[in-house]
Amino acid sequence: MKISVIGCGYLGAVHAATLASMGHDVVGLDNDSARVALLAGGRAPFHEPGLEPLLREGLDAGRLEFTADPARLAAADVHFLCVGTPQSKTANAADLSQLLDAVAALRPHVRPGALVVGKSTVPVGTANAVAGYLSGTGAELAWNPEFLRQGTAVQDSLLPDRLVYGVAGDGPVSVLDAVYAAVLDRGTPRVVTDFATAELIKVAANAFLALKLSFINAVGEFCEDAGADVVRLSEALGHDGRIGGRYLQAGAGFGGGCLPKDLRSFRSQAQQRGVESLDELLSLVDGINADARFRAAERAVRLCGGSVEGRRITILGAAFKPGTDDIRDSPALDVALQLAAQGAVVTVTDPQALGNARLQCPQLAFEAEPLDALRGAELAVLLTEWPEFTGLDPEAAAAAMARAVVLDGRNALDAAAWRRAGWAYCGMGAQQPRTSSPVA
Repeated sequence: MKISVIGCGYLGAVHAATLASMGHDVVGLDNDSARVALLAGGRAPFHEPGLEPLLREGLDAGRLEFTADPARLAAADVHFLCVGTPQSKTANAADLSQLLDAVAALRPHVRPGALVVGKSTVPVGTANAVAGYLSGTGAELAWNPEFLRQGTAVQDSLLPDRLVYGVAGDGPVSVLDAVYAAVLDRGTPRVVTDFATAELIKVAANAFLALKLSFINAVGEFCEDAGADVVRLSEALGHDGRIGGRYLQAGAGFGGGCLPKDLRSFRSQAQQRGVESLDELLSLVDGINADARFRAAERAVRLCGGSVEGRRITILGAAFKPGTDDIRDSPALDVALQLAAQGAVVTVTDPQALGNARLQCPQLAFEAEPLDALRGAELAVLLTEWPEFTGLDPEAAAAAMARAVVLDGRNALDAAAWRRAGWAYCGMGAQQPRTSSPVA
């Protein structure tokens, strides 16, 4: 099929490359000429494992191209809207300006009988509004929400755990089936529903994941006070098939470009519709997440004897999670900035996100190599559980430090091994040994 992908940021670039790998002829449109040039050269403008080989495969086969010219959309049978819907700068609601701009750019070039498919995460009612904007073009509309996870986005596109089609009436189900034939042939479940349900599925999924994370962080705070161990508690909970162990790791909270803004968008929609119970629940989840970051910074201060003024602290991590260079709403940088604001001399290291972090946080110091970042520090704080950090030799890391004290903000290190190597180890929501002493 001939397909266009409008918006070649994180979602669109991955979607375009994976559709081309399925045998479709794909043109990706973006108004950022620098991004277009990178993608046309087979280079990803962000870190995503497996994406660049897929880009080069599609480009070399002649099935994939990228352009800034909307006229190149005219030949497509199916148009995917993959632009960002960030949180508004003045409210919790989603900012739909990029989506509306994309529809305006597409409208003059869409053919009668073509299918326009929204993939962006949007508030309920957006699909009906887009259908109104397309009125008179003869195009059909569907909403096909994405469920990509950064760090595994290519795999999530090629082997999704479900496909959702939001359509009006009978809708263009057969066209979407043709687009995703390679995926459906593998037995991927397909859910066909109305626009409103399709629009809600992604925000509801992310809100539930956020709820699990905030729940275990709140339980972790209780465990600290009660002398219990949230790591073992989480392990036991995970064996319950009704609960499962994923997203039950206590730590410094969640971040990124999806969970926080989708949680707030869902809350905004609940407020607008007067669903007070959902509004209050999501507000509490968001508040617990913010508190988890504050508690991590507070624990770091306590480990430094009650003040971080002039203390050298190394933050292991800048990205909001491993596998990406995305620093949006990053807990690691949030904690780093909290400590720097209290007078600490903060150095940040990360295998992928330092370039982005330098631009956003020029008041911090940065080192590419973990051992260089740790050299002379009085406290190390693990906040992004990259294998480059969890796999550090604790003895070599201790030798680099002025004082071997570590706050494991993700409970991801082998605590026993680090203690054997001479570290004063402190986790989040876990029992602390009586012998652990703060930096004097």
